[in-house]
Amino acid sequence: MFEKLKTRYRESWVILRELVKTDFLLRYQGSFLGIAWSVLKPLMLFCVMYVVFVKFLRFSDGTETFPLVLLLGISLWNFFTEATTLGLCSMTTRGDLLRKINFPKYIIVISATINALICLAINLGVVVAACILSGVQFTANVLWLPLNLLQLYALALAVALLLSTLNVYFRDAQHIWEVFLQGLFYATPIIYPLSMVGDKLASVAPGVGLLVEKLMLLNPAAQVIQDIRHNLIAPLTTDTIWTLSDNLLFQLIPVVLTFVLLGLGIHVFKKYSPKFAEVM
Repeated sequence: MFEKLKTRYRESWVILRELVKTDFLLRYQGSFLGIAWSVLKPLMLFCVMYVVFVKFLRFSDGTETFPLVLLLGISLWNFFTEATTLGLCSMTTRGDLLRKINFPKYIIVISATINALICLAINLGVVVAACILSGVQFTANVLWLPLNLLQLYALALAVALLLSTLNVYFRDAQHIWEVFLQGLFYATPIIYPLSMVGDKLASVAPGVGLLVEKLMLLNPAAQVIQDIRHNLIAPLTTDTIWTLSDNLLFQLIPVVLTFVLLGLGIHVFKKYSPKFAEVM
């Protein structure tokens, strides 16, 4: 049994490695700048966001580190968007492969998310270099980053598994997800600091602003992005669910929700994947 399992997963690893390599090489094939676009795209988007929202609309927490916090948030959001979008289309774009070769179908979704993860690693290297050049003082909180990134990847993979299954049966899922992502982007404190929400709502009624901030952080995407910003760049000025609430059960809600979604995604994908080839 051990040898059988070893052989099975060795084959799966080889297929996964080749799919990741092929997808990554083909992504920028024919492009003059090639892989440099994985860095240039978030940097160009950061410049647009910074000019519009920070310089003109004055979205800022008033600290010198906010541009770096903004750049990090954009990089993390780009990963989530790319991983879920590529994962959503992965089964339909690989339909010919599914009909010709018998192998674990989840490998296709994982390869799509790993490609997005490679781009995130490159972007994080740029962010860390910018932090060093800007004189950011790193704290012991950076030790939490591997767990934060693991949660972010688990969330993206969970959504990708669910969406890829849905897209096989309902091709409208791609267009619906694009609209949903746009709304989720503005509901997540990426281009504006979370504290600005509390300040704007403070005049409505006492405690309303803090309540809304807590409710926004129940969104796992918002929670983990804020955690990574807090632990890497600005532990004193970036609010997280751990700093806004003292209730451990409340603090754990978005984390638990992430892994519940992952379990649900695995279950749904496993249940419907045997029929993918004949449906497509």
